[in-house]
Amino acid sequence: MVAAGTGAPLVSAARARLSGPMGIKGIIASGKTTGIAFFASLGGFVYGYNQGMFAQVLTMNSFIRATNGYADGTGLAQGLLTSILELGAWVGTLINGYLADAVGRRWCALIACVVFTIGVIVQACTENKDYVLGGRFVTGLGVGSLSMVVPLYNAELSPPEIRGSLVAVQQLAITFGIMISFWIGYGTNFIGGTGDSQSSAAWLIPICIQILPALVLGAGMTMFMPESPRHLMNQGREEEALATLARLRSKSTEDLGVRVEYLEIKALRDFEVETARRKYPNYQDGSRKSNFLIGFYDYASLVTNPSLRRRTMAACLTMTFQQWNGINAINYYAPFIFQNFGFKGNTLSLLATGVVGVLEFLLTIPAVLYVDKFGRKSILLAGAIGMATCHFIVAGLVGSYQNDWQNHVAAGWVCIALVWLFVGNFAYSWGPVSWIVVSEVFPLSMRAKGVSLGGSANWLNNFAVGISTSPFISTSQFGAFIFFGCMTVLAALWVYFVLPETKGLTLEEMDELFGDAGFAEADMALKQQIEKDIGLTALLYGEDEPMMTEKTDAKTKGEEREFKEDTKSISL
Repeated sequence: MVAAGTGAPLVSAARARLSGPMGIKGIIASGKTTGIAFFASLGGFVYGYNQGMFAQVLTMNSFIRATNGYADGTGLAQGLLTSILELGAWVGTLINGYLADAVGRRWCALIACVVFTIGVIVQACTENKDYVLGGRFVTGLGVGSLSMVVPLYNAELSPPEIRGSLVAVQQLAITFGIMISFWIGYGTNFIGGTGDSQSSAAWLIPICIQILPALVLGAGMTMFMPESPRHLMNQGREEEALATLARLRSKSTEDLGVRVEYLEIKALRDFEVETARRKYPNYQDGSRKSNFLIGFYDYASLVTNPSLRRRTMAACLTMTFQQWNGINAINYYAPFIFQNFGFKGNTLSLLATGVVGVLEFLLTIPAVLYVDKFGRKSILLAGAIGMATCHFIVAGLVGSYQNDWQNHVAAGWVCIALVWLFVGNFAYSWGPVSWIVVSEVFPLSMRAKGVSLGGSANWLNNFAVGISTSPFISTSQFGAFIFFGCMTVLAALWVYFVLPETKGLTLEEMDELFGDAGFAEADMALKQQIEKDIGLTALLYGEDEPMMTEKTDAKTKGEEREFKEDTKSISL
Protein backbone atom coordinates (compact mmCIF):
# COMPACT_ATOMS: atom_id res chain seq x y z
CA MET A 1 0.00 0.00 0.00
CA VAL A 2 1.08 3.56 -0.63
CA ALA A 3 0.32 6.56 1.53
CA ALA A 4 -1.30 9.27 -0.53
CA GLY A 5 1.00 12.16 -1.24
CA THR A 6 4.10 10.52 0.20
CA GLY A 7 5.03 7.64 -2.06
CA ALA A 8 6.04 5.68 1.04
CA PRO A 9 4.81 2.09 1.43
CA LEU A 10 2.38 1.73 4.33
CA VAL A 11 3.11 -1.98 4.55
CA SER A 12 6.55 -1.10 5.88
CA ALA A 13 5.02 0.77 8.83
CA ALA A 14 2.59 -2.06 9.56
CA ARG A 15 5.33 -4.64 9.22
CA ALA A 16 7.47 -2.71 11.70
CA ARG A 17 4.95 -3.52 14.45
CA LEU A 18 5.83 -7.19 14.07
CA SER A 19 9.57 -6.73 13.68
CA GLY A 20 12.12 -7.62 16.31
CA PRO A 21 14.92 -5.35 17.53
CA MET A 22 17.65 -4.13 15.21
CA GLY A 23 21.42 -3.96 15.60
CA ILE A 24 23.24 -5.88 18.31
CA LYS A 25 20.00 -6.58 20.21
CA GLY A 26 18.42 -8.06 17.10
CA ILE A 27 21.47 -10.21 16.37
CA ILE A 28 21.38 -11.62 19.91
CA ALA A 29 17.59 -12.05 19.90
CA SER A 30 17.75 -14.04 16.64
CA GLY A 31 20.28 -16.43 18.12
CA LYS A 32 19.49 -19.45 15.96
CA THR A 33 19.51 -17.54 12.66
CA THR A 34 22.61 -15.59 13.72
CA GLY A 35 24.44 -18.83 14.47
CA ILE A 36 23.48 -20.24 11.08
CA ALA A 37 24.66 -17.07 9.32
CA PHE A 38 28.02 -17.14 11.11
CA PHE A 39 28.46 -20.81 10.27
CA ALA A 40 27.58 -20.27 6.60
CA SER A 41 30.11 -17.43 6.50
CA LEU A 42 32.83 -20.06 6.70
CA GLY A 43 32.48 -19.78 2.93
CA GLY A 44 33.71 -16.19 3.15
CA PHE A 45 36.51 -17.26 5.50
CA VAL A 46 37.62 -19.90 2.97
CA TYR A 47 37.68 -17.29 0.20
CA GLY A 48 39.55 -14.73 2.30
CA TYR A 49 42.08 -17.25 3.59
CA ASN A 50 42.85 -18.47 0.09
CA GLN A 51 43.21 -14.90 -1.14
CA GLY A 52 45.80 -13.99 1.49
CA MET A 53 47.55 -17.34 1.82
CA PHE A 54 49.01 -17.51 -1.67
CA ALA A 55 50.78 -14.16 -1.27
CA GLN A 56 52.76 -15.75 1.58
CA VAL A 57 53.43 -19.06 -0.16
CA LEU A 58 54.60 -17.45 -3.40
CA THR A 59 57.77 -16.07 -1.76
CA MET A 60 58.81 -19.26 0.06
CA ASN A 61 61.98 -20.99 -1.14
CA SER A 62 60.45 -24.45 -0.75
CA PHE A 63 57.49 -23.50 -2.96
CA ILE A 64 59.79 -22.03 -5.60
CA ARG A 65 61.67 -25.34 -5.63
CA ALA A 66 58.39 -27.28 -5.94
CA THR A 67 57.50 -25.31 -9.11
CA ASN A 68 61.02 -25.87 -10.51
CA GLY A 69 61.75 -22.18 -10.16
CA TYR A 70 58.67 -21.02 -12.06
CA ALA A 71 57.31 -19.05 -9.08
CA ASP A 72 60.59 -17.13 -8.94
CA GLY A 73 60.50 -16.37 -12.65
CA THR A 74 59.17 -13.41 -14.53
CA GLY A 75 56.45 -11.15 -13.20
CA LEU A 76 54.08 -12.64 -15.76
CA ALA A 77 54.64 -16.13 -14.34
CA GLN A 78 53.84 -14.98 -10.83
CA GLY A 79 50.82 -13.07 -12.12
CA LEU A 80 49.44 -16.16 -13.87
CA LEU A 81 49.93 -18.35 -10.78
CA THR A 82 48.04 -15.81 -8.70
CA SER A 83 45.26 -14.73 -11.06
CA ILE A 84 44.27 -18.13 -12.47
CA LEU A 85 42.13 -18.53 -9.33
CA GLU A 86 40.20 -15.34 -10.14
CA LEU A 87 39.53 -16.61 -13.66
CA GLY A 88 38.09 -19.80 -12.19
CA ALA A 89 36.06 -17.75 -9.70
CA TRP A 90 34.54 -15.72 -12.53
CA VAL A 91 33.40 -18.94 -14.23
CA GLY A 92 32.15 -20.31 -10.90
CA THR A 93 30.13 -17.15 -10.24
CA LEU A 94 28.39 -17.32 -13.60
CA ILE A 95 27.60 -21.03 -13.22
CA ASN A 96 26.31 -20.42 -9.72
CA GLY A 97 23.57 -18.13 -11.02
CA TYR A 98 21.78 -21.17 -12.43
CA LEU A 99 23.10 -23.84 -10.05
CA ALA A 100 21.76 -22.15 -6.90
CA ASP A 101 18.23 -22.18 -8.30
CA ALA A 102 18.51 -25.65 -9.80
CA VAL A 103 19.73 -27.59 -6.74
CA GLY A 104 19.19 -25.15 -3.86
CA ARG A 105 21.49 -23.03 -1.73
CA ARG A 106 22.61 -25.86 0.58
CA TRP A 107 23.60 -28.26 -2.18
CA CYS A 108 25.20 -25.47 -4.18
CA ALA A 109 27.43 -24.68 -1.17
CA LEU A 110 28.24 -28.39 -0.75
CA ILE A 111 29.21 -28.75 -4.42
CA ALA A 112 31.40 -25.65 -4.12
CA CYS A 113 33.17 -27.12 -1.08
CA VAL A 114 33.83 -30.41 -2.90
CA VAL A 115 35.20 -28.63 -5.97
CA PHE A 116 37.32 -26.36 -3.76
CA THR A 117 38.76 -29.36 -1.88
CA ILE A 118 39.68 -31.14 -5.12
CA GLY A 119 41.57 -28.05 -6.24
CA VAL A 120 43.48 -27.87 -2.96
CA ILE A 121 44.44 -31.56 -3.18
CA VAL A 122 45.81 -31.04 -6.70
CA GLN A 123 47.96 -28.15 -5.43
CA ALA A 124 49.21 -30.21 -2.50
CA CYS A 125 50.47 -32.84 -4.97
CA THR A 126 52.49 -30.24 -6.88
CA GLU A 127 55.40 -31.56 -8.91
CA ASN A 128 55.57 -28.63 -11.33
CA LYS A 129 53.76 -25.39 -12.20
CA ASP A 130 50.94 -27.19 -14.02
CA TYR A 131 49.67 -28.70 -10.76
CA VAL A 132 49.46 -25.23 -9.23
CA LEU A 133 47.77 -23.67 -12.26
CA GLY A 134 45.21 -26.46 -12.62
CA GLY A 135 44.58 -26.72 -8.90
CA ARG A 136 44.09 -22.99 -8.42
CA PHE A 137 41.67 -22.78 -11.35
CA VAL A 138 39.55 -25.58 -9.87
CA THR A 139 39.80 -23.99 -6.43
CA GLY A 140 38.62 -20.75 -8.01
CA LEU A 141 35.47 -22.44 -9.30
CA GLY A 142 34.57 -23.26 -5.69
CA VAL A 143 35.60 -19.84 -4.38
CA GLY A 144 33.46 -18.02 -6.95
CA SER A 145 30.43 -20.13 -6.14
CA LEU A 146 30.85 -19.61 -2.37
CA SER A 147 31.34 -15.86 -2.79
CA MET A 148 27.84 -15.62 -4.28
CA VAL A 149 25.83 -18.34 -2.54
CA VAL A 150 26.79 -17.52 1.07
CA PRO A 151 25.47 -13.91 1.14
CA LEU A 152 22.45 -15.09 -0.85
CA TYR A 153 21.78 -17.84 1.70
CA ASN A 154 22.25 -15.53 4.69
CA ALA A 155 19.95 -12.88 3.19
CA GLU A 156 17.18 -15.40 2.57
CA LEU A 157 17.32 -16.86 6.09
CA SER A 158 17.61 -13.58 8.00
CA PRO A 159 14.68 -11.64 9.49
CA PRO A 160 14.25 -8.30 7.67
CA GLU A 161 15.37 -6.10 10.57
CA ILE A 162 18.89 -7.60 10.75
CA ARG A 163 19.35 -8.81 7.18
CA GLY A 164 21.99 -6.20 6.38
CA SER A 165 24.04 -7.07 9.45
CA LEU A 166 23.99 -10.81 8.80
CA VAL A 167 24.87 -10.37 5.14
CA ALA A 168 27.76 -8.09 6.17
CA VAL A 169 29.15 -10.99 8.21
CA GLN A 170 30.41 -12.32 4.87
CA GLN A 171 32.74 -9.34 4.42
CA LEU A 172 34.02 -9.66 7.98
CA ALA A 173 34.66 -13.37 7.42
CA ILE A 174 36.65 -12.59 4.28
CA THR A 175 38.90 -10.08 6.05
CA PHE A 176 39.28 -12.45 9.02
CA GLY A 177 40.40 -15.19 6.63
CA ILE A 178 42.94 -12.85 5.05
CA MET A 179 44.27 -11.88 8.48
CA ILE A 180 44.62 -15.49 9.68
CA SER A 181 46.31 -16.59 6.45
CA PHE A 182 48.97 -13.88 6.73
CA TRP A 183 49.98 -14.96 10.23
CA ILE A 184 49.89 -18.69 9.46
CA GLY A 185 52.18 -18.05 6.49
CA TYR A 186 54.50 -16.02 8.67
CA GLY A 187 54.72 -18.86 11.21
CA THR A 188 55.19 -21.78 8.82
CA ASN A 189 57.87 -19.85 6.94
CA PHE A 190 60.30 -20.85 9.71
CA ILE A 191 59.83 -24.64 9.28
CA GLY A 192 63.21 -25.98 8.28
CA GLY A 193 64.69 -22.50 8.16
CA THR A 194 64.01 -19.60 5.80
CA GLY A 195 66.77 -20.38 3.32
CA ASP A 196 67.40 -23.14 0.82
CA SER A 197 66.92 -25.79 3.54
CA GLN A 198 63.29 -24.74 4.12
CA SER A 199 60.93 -27.70 4.46
CA SER A 200 58.10 -28.37 2.01
CA ALA A 201 55.81 -28.23 5.03
CA ALA A 202 56.34 -24.44 5.06
CA TRP A 203 54.04 -24.06 2.05
CA LEU A 204 52.07 -27.32 2.24
CA ILE A 205 50.60 -26.55 5.68
CA PRO A 206 49.08 -23.15 4.70
CA ILE A 207 47.64 -24.68 1.53
CA CYS A 208 46.23 -27.81 3.15
CA ILE A 209 44.77 -26.06 6.22
CA GLN A 210 42.05 -24.50 4.06
CA ILE A 211 40.55 -27.94 3.44
CA LEU A 212 39.37 -28.07 7.07
CA PRO A 213 36.89 -25.13 7.02
CA ALA A 214 35.66 -26.24 3.58
CA LEU A 215 34.96 -29.75 4.87
CA VAL A 216 33.26 -28.40 8.00
CA LEU A 217 31.06 -26.10 5.91
CA GLY A 218 30.19 -28.86 3.45
CA ALA A 219 29.34 -31.33 6.22
CA GLY A 220 27.25 -28.76 8.08
CA MET A 221 25.31 -27.80 4.98
CA THR A 222 24.55 -31.47 4.34
CA MET A 223 23.63 -32.61 7.84
CA PHE A 224 21.99 -29.83 9.86
CA MET A 225 21.76 -26.50 8.01
CA PRO A 226 18.22 -25.65 6.77
CA GLU A 227 17.38 -24.98 3.16
CA SER A 228 16.52 -21.42 2.24
CA PRO A 229 12.75 -20.77 2.65
CA ARG A 230 12.92 -18.73 -0.55
CA HIS A 231 14.27 -21.70 -2.53
CA LEU A 232 11.62 -23.97 -1.02
CA MET A 233 8.97 -21.49 -2.12
CA ASN A 234 10.44 -21.36 -5.62
CA GLN A 235 10.15 -25.15 -5.77
CA GLY A 236 6.49 -25.06 -4.75
CA ARG A 237 7.23 -26.57 -1.30
CA GLU A 238 5.20 -23.93 0.52
CA GLU A 239 4.39 -25.87 3.70
CA GLU A 240 8.03 -26.83 4.12
CA ALA A 241 9.00 -23.18 3.65
CA LEU A 242 6.57 -22.17 6.40
CA ALA A 243 7.86 -24.88 8.76
CA THR A 244 11.48 -23.86 8.11
CA LEU A 245 10.69 -20.22 8.86
CA ALA A 246 9.04 -21.19 12.13
CA ARG A 247 12.10 -23.22 13.20
CA LEU A 248 14.43 -20.36 12.29
CA ARG A 249 12.42 -17.91 14.38
CA SER A 250 11.90 -20.45 17.21
CA LYS A 251 8.12 -19.96 16.98
CA SER A 252 5.08 -21.92 15.83
CA THR A 253 3.72 -21.85 12.30
CA GLU A 254 0.66 -20.01 13.65
CA ASP A 255 2.69 -17.09 14.98
CA LEU A 256 1.56 -13.83 13.33
CA GLY A 257 5.10 -12.67 12.59
CA VAL A 258 5.99 -16.01 10.98
CA ARG A 259 2.83 -15.95 8.86
CA VAL A 260 3.52 -12.40 7.69
CA GLU A 261 7.12 -13.20 6.75
CA TYR A 262 5.97 -16.36 4.95
CA LEU A 263 3.42 -14.39 2.92
CA GLU A 264 6.06 -11.78 2.10
CA ILE A 265 8.23 -14.51 0.60
CA LYS A 266 5.25 -15.88 -1.31
CA ALA A 267 4.35 -12.39 -2.54
CA LEU A 268 7.85 -11.84 -3.90
CA ARG A 269 7.82 -15.20 -5.67
CA ASP A 270 4.40 -14.45 -7.21
CA PHE A 271 5.69 -11.00 -8.20
CA GLU A 272 8.60 -12.52 -10.13
CA VAL A 273 6.32 -15.02 -11.88
CA GLU A 274 3.79 -12.33 -12.83
CA THR A 275 6.54 -9.99 -14.04
CA ALA A 276 7.84 -12.73 -16.34
CA ARG A 277 4.33 -13.44 -17.64
CA ARG A 278 3.73 -9.77 -18.44
CA LYS A 279 7.03 -9.41 -20.25
CA TYR A 280 6.90 -12.72 -22.08
CA PRO A 281 3.37 -13.82 -23.14
CA ASN A 282 4.29 -17.49 -23.64
CA TYR A 283 6.10 -17.82 -20.29
CA GLN A 284 5.21 -20.95 -18.32
CA ASP A 285 6.25 -21.10 -14.69
CA GLY A 286 8.62 -24.01 -14.11
CA SER A 287 9.77 -24.37 -17.70
CA ARG A 288 13.56 -24.56 -17.84
CA LYS A 289 13.49 -23.41 -21.47
CA SER A 290 11.35 -20.41 -20.63
CA ASN A 291 13.46 -19.50 -17.61
CA PHE A 292 16.67 -19.71 -19.67
CA LEU A 293 15.30 -17.49 -22.44
CA ILE A 294 13.85 -15.04 -19.94
CA GLY A 295 17.24 -14.82 -18.28
CA PHE A 296 18.83 -14.10 -21.66
CA TYR A 297 16.34 -11.34 -22.49
CA ASP A 298 16.64 -9.81 -19.02
CA TYR A 299 20.44 -9.75 -19.15
CA ALA A 300 20.21 -8.10 -22.58
CA SER A 301 17.84 -5.44 -21.23
CA LEU A 302 20.44 -4.46 -18.62
CA VAL A 303 22.45 -3.10 -21.54
CA THR A 304 19.81 -2.06 -24.08
CA ASN A 305 17.35 -0.23 -21.81
CA PRO A 306 18.67 3.34 -21.12
CA SER A 307 17.68 3.44 -17.44
CA LEU A 308 18.94 -0.06 -16.73
CA ARG A 309 22.11 0.63 -18.71
CA ARG A 310 22.92 3.57 -16.43
CA ARG A 311 22.39 1.34 -13.40
CA THR A 312 24.53 -1.41 -14.92
CA MET A 313 27.32 1.07 -15.59
CA ALA A 314 27.11 2.31 -12.00
CA ALA A 315 27.36 -1.25 -10.65
CA CYS A 316 30.12 -2.42 -12.98
CA LEU A 317 32.22 0.74 -12.72
CA THR A 318 31.98 0.67 -8.93
CA MET A 319 33.38 -2.86 -8.98
CA THR A 320 36.00 -1.92 -11.58
CA PHE A 321 37.32 0.96 -9.49
CA GLN A 322 37.19 -1.22 -6.37
CA GLN A 323 39.72 -3.58 -7.98
CA TRP A 324 41.94 -1.02 -9.73
CA ASN A 325 42.58 1.11 -6.64
CA GLY A 326 45.32 -1.41 -5.81
CA ILE A 327 43.92 -3.32 -2.84
CA ASN A 328 44.37 -6.76 -4.33
CA ALA A 329 47.79 -5.80 -5.62
CA ILE A 330 48.62 -5.44 -1.91
CA ASN A 331 46.74 -8.58 -0.85
CA TYR A 332 48.40 -10.72 -3.53
CA TYR A 333 51.92 -9.27 -3.65
CA ALA A 334 52.52 -7.49 -0.32
CA PRO A 335 55.67 -9.52 0.53
CA PHE A 336 57.26 -8.58 -2.82
CA ILE A 337 56.23 -4.94 -2.43
CA PHE A 338 57.72 -4.72 1.06
CA GLN A 339 60.94 -6.41 -0.08
CA ASN A 340 61.24 -3.76 -2.79
CA PHE A 341 61.19 -1.10 -0.06
CA GLY A 342 64.67 -2.29 0.86
CA PHE A 343 63.81 -4.96 3.45
CA LYS A 344 65.77 -7.97 2.28
CA GLY A 345 64.75 -11.43 3.42
CA ASN A 346 61.33 -12.98 3.57
CA THR A 347 60.70 -12.84 7.32
CA LEU A 348 60.27 -9.08 7.77
CA SER A 349 58.16 -8.72 4.62
CA LEU A 350 55.82 -11.48 5.82
CA LEU A 351 55.55 -9.83 9.24
CA ALA A 352 54.62 -6.50 7.63
CA THR A 353 52.06 -8.32 5.51
CA GLY A 354 50.48 -9.78 8.67
CA VAL A 355 49.72 -6.27 9.89
CA VAL A 356 47.84 -5.64 6.61
CA GLY A 357 45.44 -8.45 7.49
CA VAL A 358 44.81 -7.16 11.01
CA LEU A 359 44.05 -3.63 9.82
CA GLU A 360 41.77 -4.80 7.02
CA PHE A 361 39.72 -6.88 9.45
CA LEU A 362 39.44 -4.34 12.26
CA LEU A 363 38.58 -1.34 10.06
CA THR A 364 35.82 -3.21 8.23
CA ILE A 365 33.82 -3.30 11.48
CA PRO A 366 32.99 0.46 11.67
CA ALA A 367 31.81 0.39 8.05
CA VAL A 368 29.28 -2.29 8.90
CA LEU A 369 28.04 -0.25 11.86
CA TYR A 370 27.94 3.28 10.40
CA VAL A 371 27.51 3.11 6.61
CA ASP A 372 23.83 4.04 6.86
CA LYS A 373 24.66 7.11 8.95
CA PHE A 374 27.22 8.77 6.68
CA GLY A 375 26.00 7.69 3.24
CA ARG A 376 27.67 5.89 0.34
CA LYS A 377 29.26 8.76 -1.59
CA SER A 378 30.93 10.45 1.36
CA ILE A 379 32.51 7.20 2.52
CA LEU A 380 33.68 6.25 -0.98
CA LEU A 381 35.13 9.75 -1.50
CA ALA A 382 36.95 9.76 1.84
CA GLY A 383 38.39 6.32 1.15
CA ALA A 384 39.47 7.24 -2.38
CA ILE A 385 41.18 10.48 -1.30
CA GLY A 386 42.99 8.66 1.51
CA MET A 387 44.12 5.82 -0.77
CA ALA A 388 45.28 8.12 -3.57
CA THR A 389 47.29 10.24 -1.13
CA CYS A 390 49.08 7.13 0.15
CA HIS A 391 49.82 5.94 -3.41
CA PHE A 392 51.39 9.22 -4.51
CA ILE A 393 53.54 9.68 -1.39
CA VAL A 394 54.83 6.11 -1.68
CA ALA A 395 55.54 6.67 -5.38
CA GLY A 396 57.57 9.77 -4.51
CA LEU A 397 59.61 7.92 -1.90
CA VAL A 398 60.20 4.97 -4.21
CA GLY A 399 61.27 7.25 -7.02
CA SER A 400 63.69 9.07 -4.72
CA TYR A 401 65.29 6.14 -2.88
CA GLN A 402 64.71 2.95 -4.86
CA ASN A 403 68.41 2.71 -5.74
CA ASP A 404 69.67 3.49 -2.24
CA TRP A 405 67.28 1.97 0.31
CA GLN A 406 70.12 0.76 2.56
CA ASN A 407 70.94 4.36 3.42
CA HIS A 408 67.29 5.39 3.80
CA VAL A 409 65.77 2.74 6.06
CA ALA A 410 63.41 5.28 7.63
CA ALA A 411 61.93 6.05 4.20
CA GLY A 412 61.29 2.32 3.72
CA TRP A 413 59.40 2.15 7.00
CA VAL A 414 57.35 5.21 6.00
CA CYS A 415 56.38 3.38 2.80
CA ILE A 416 55.26 0.35 4.82
CA ALA A 417 53.24 2.57 7.16
CA LEU A 418 51.58 4.27 4.19
CA VAL A 419 50.63 0.89 2.70
CA TRP A 420 49.04 0.03 6.05
CA LEU A 421 47.18 3.37 5.99
CA PHE A 422 46.05 2.66 2.42
CA VAL A 423 44.60 -0.69 3.50
CA GLY A 424 42.77 0.99 6.38
CA ASN A 425 41.18 3.51 4.02
CA PHE A 426 40.00 0.71 1.76
CA ALA A 427 38.62 -1.41 4.60
CA TYR A 428 36.05 1.13 5.80
CA SER A 429 35.09 2.36 2.33
CA TRP A 430 35.42 0.59 -1.01
CA GLY A 431 35.53 -2.89 0.49
CA PRO A 432 32.00 -3.12 1.94
CA VAL A 433 30.33 -0.06 0.37
CA SER A 434 30.89 -1.17 -3.24
CA TRP A 435 28.74 -4.26 -2.67
CA ILE A 436 26.05 -2.15 -0.98
CA VAL A 437 25.84 0.20 -3.98
CA VAL A 438 25.60 -2.70 -6.43
CA SER A 439 22.77 -4.27 -4.45
CA GLU A 440 20.76 -1.02 -4.27
CA VAL A 441 20.71 0.51 -7.74
CA PHE A 442 18.58 -2.05 -9.59
CA PRO A 443 14.76 -2.23 -9.52
CA LEU A 444 13.19 -5.19 -7.75
CA SER A 445 12.37 -7.13 -10.91
CA MET A 446 15.97 -6.92 -12.20
CA ARG A 447 17.96 -6.92 -8.97
CA ALA A 448 19.20 -10.53 -8.95
CA LYS A 449 20.51 -10.39 -12.50
CA GLY A 450 21.95 -6.92 -12.01
CA VAL A 451 23.88 -7.92 -8.89
CA SER A 452 25.12 -11.03 -10.70
CA LEU A 453 26.47 -8.88 -13.54
CA GLY A 454 28.13 -6.52 -11.08
CA GLY A 455 29.71 -9.48 -9.28
CA SER A 456 31.09 -10.85 -12.53
CA ALA A 457 32.71 -7.45 -13.21
CA ASN A 458 34.39 -7.73 -9.82
CA TRP A 459 35.97 -11.09 -10.63
CA LEU A 460 37.03 -10.17 -14.17
CA ASN A 461 38.83 -7.07 -12.94
CA ASN A 462 40.24 -9.06 -10.04
CA PHE A 463 41.75 -11.43 -12.60
CA ALA A 464 43.18 -8.54 -14.61
CA VAL A 465 44.76 -6.99 -11.50
CA GLY A 466 46.22 -10.33 -10.42
CA ILE A 467 47.86 -11.11 -13.75
CA SER A 468 49.19 -7.62 -14.45
CA THR A 469 50.45 -6.41 -11.08
CA SER A 470 53.50 -8.66 -10.73
CA PRO A 471 55.06 -7.78 -14.11
CA PHE A 472 54.13 -4.14 -13.49
CA ILE A 473 55.93 -4.10 -10.13
CA SER A 474 58.90 -6.00 -11.60
CA THR A 475 59.23 -3.37 -14.32
CA SER A 476 58.57 -0.26 -12.23
CA GLN A 477 57.25 -0.18 -8.67
CA PHE A 478 57.26 3.61 -8.92
CA GLY A 479 55.05 3.42 -12.01
CA ALA A 480 52.71 0.91 -10.35
CA PHE A 481 51.96 3.23 -7.43
CA ILE A 482 51.49 6.20 -9.78
CA PHE A 483 49.07 4.15 -11.89
CA PHE A 484 47.00 2.97 -8.93
CA GLY A 485 46.99 6.50 -7.53
CA CYS A 486 45.68 7.92 -10.80
CA MET A 487 43.01 5.23 -11.01
CA THR A 488 41.91 6.07 -7.47
CA VAL A 489 41.70 9.78 -8.30
CA LEU A 490 39.60 8.86 -11.34
CA ALA A 491 37.37 6.81 -9.04
CA ALA A 492 36.95 9.78 -6.69
CA LEU A 493 36.01 12.08 -9.60
CA TRP A 494 33.53 9.53 -10.91
CA VAL A 495 31.91 9.15 -7.50
CA TYR A 496 31.69 12.92 -7.00
CA PHE A 497 30.34 13.88 -10.44
CA VAL A 498 28.50 10.76 -11.66
CA LEU A 499 27.53 8.27 -8.97
CA PRO A 500 24.27 9.29 -7.23
CA GLU A 501 23.78 8.92 -3.47
CA THR A 502 21.58 5.89 -2.75
CA LYS A 503 21.39 6.13 1.03
CA GLY A 504 17.84 5.71 2.34
CA LEU A 505 16.09 6.08 -1.03
CA THR A 506 12.90 4.27 -1.98
CA LEU A 507 12.60 2.36 -5.24
CA GLU A 508 10.68 5.27 -6.77
CA GLU A 509 13.38 7.78 -5.80
CA MET A 510 16.04 5.43 -7.18
CA ASP A 511 14.25 5.49 -10.54
CA GLU A 512 14.33 9.28 -10.59
CA LEU A 513 18.10 9.22 -10.05
CA PHE A 514 18.59 7.06 -13.13
CA GLY A 515 16.12 8.89 -15.37
CA ASP A 516 13.11 6.57 -15.43
CA ALA A 517 10.10 6.90 -13.16
CA GLY A 518 8.43 3.76 -14.47
CA PHE A 519 10.26 0.69 -13.24
CA ALA A 520 9.82 1.00 -9.51
CA GLU A 521 6.30 2.39 -9.62
CA ALA A 522 5.15 -0.49 -11.79
CA ASP A 523 7.01 -2.96 -9.60
CA MET A 524 5.52 -1.53 -6.42
CA ALA A 525 1.95 -1.41 -7.73
CA LEU A 526 2.11 -5.02 -8.92
CA LYS A 527 3.64 -6.19 -5.66
CA GLN A 528 0.94 -4.38 -3.64
CA GLN A 529 -1.81 -6.05 -5.64
CA ILE A 530 -0.25 -9.49 -5.09
CA GLU A 531 0.07 -8.83 -1.36
CA LYS A 532 -3.63 -7.96 -1.28
CA ASP A 533 -4.64 -11.03 -3.30
CA ILE A 534 -2.78 -13.53 -1.08
CA GLY A 535 -4.05 -11.99 2.15
CA LEU A 536 -0.85 -10.34 3.40
CA THR A 537 -2.35 -6.85 3.43
CA ALA A 538 -5.45 -8.01 5.32
CA LEU A 539 -3.25 -9.84 7.84
CA LEU A 540 -1.32 -6.66 8.50
CA TYR A 541 -4.21 -4.19 8.54
CA GLY A 542 -7.35 -6.18 9.29
CA GLU A 543 -10.52 -4.20 8.66
CA ASP A 544 -8.59 -0.92 8.52
CA GLU A 545 -6.93 -1.89 5.23
CA PRO A 546 -6.09 1.29 3.27
CA MET A 547 -7.16 1.54 -0.36
CA MET A 548 -4.80 2.05 -3.25
CA THR A 549 -4.91 5.59 -4.56
CA GLU A 550 -6.51 6.29 -7.90
CA LYS A 551 -3.16 7.51 -9.10
CA THR A 552 -1.52 4.20 -8.31
CA ASP A 553 -4.36 2.24 -9.96
CA ALA A 554 -4.08 4.34 -13.10
CA LYS A 555 -0.34 3.93 -13.16
CA THR A 556 -0.67 0.16 -12.83
CA LYS A 557 -3.10 -0.03 -15.76
CA GLY A 558 -0.86 2.20 -17.85
CA GLU A 559 2.16 0.04 -17.13
CA GLU A 560 0.18 -3.10 -18.00
CA ARG A 561 -0.64 -1.59 -21.40
CA GLU A 562 3.01 -0.65 -21.92
CA PHE A 563 4.12 -4.17 -21.00
CA LYS A 564 1.76 -5.64 -23.60
CA GLU A 565 2.72 -3.17 -26.32
CA ASP A 566 6.45 -3.55 -25.74
CA THR A 567 6.38 -7.34 -25.77
CA LYS A 568 4.00 -8.18 -28.63
CA SER A 569 6.90 -9.43 -30.73
CA ILE A 570 8.46 -11.57 -27.99
CA SER A 571 7.55 -15.24 -28.10
CA LEU A 572 9.30 -17.98 -26.15
